[in-house]
Amino acid sequence: MNALKNRVQLIGNLGNKPEILVLESGKKLAKFSLATNEMYKNAQGQKITDTQWHNIVAWNKTAEIIEMYLDKGSEVMIEGKLTSRSYENPDGEKRYFTEVVCNELLMLGNK
Repeated sequence: MNALKNRVQLIGNLGNKPEILVLESGKKLAKFSLATNEMYKNAQGQKITDTQWHNIVAWNKTAEIIEMYLDKGSEVMIEGKLTSRSYENPDGEKRYFTEVVCNELLMLGNK
């Protein structure tokens, strides 16, 4: 049951080309946004699409795969955990940031 406590699964499309960073330690980091769409009909019967944007990060081997094969618009399924962190901007304001740390990646669609 522990494995279900902080688990996120999303299917969507990359909103931008992944940003790849190589840290001083040699670890590779991939960062990108993922759009998920939910469709429903409103009270007037109109079809509505609700798009949610998610910040995704991936490390090491997963980041290398993302760098080689994914681009803006790529459809993927990701599984990971939800994390939150905070930082202080140059004006001294505290900012909060939520992202999904990707543990597994499945490429969908055609390349």
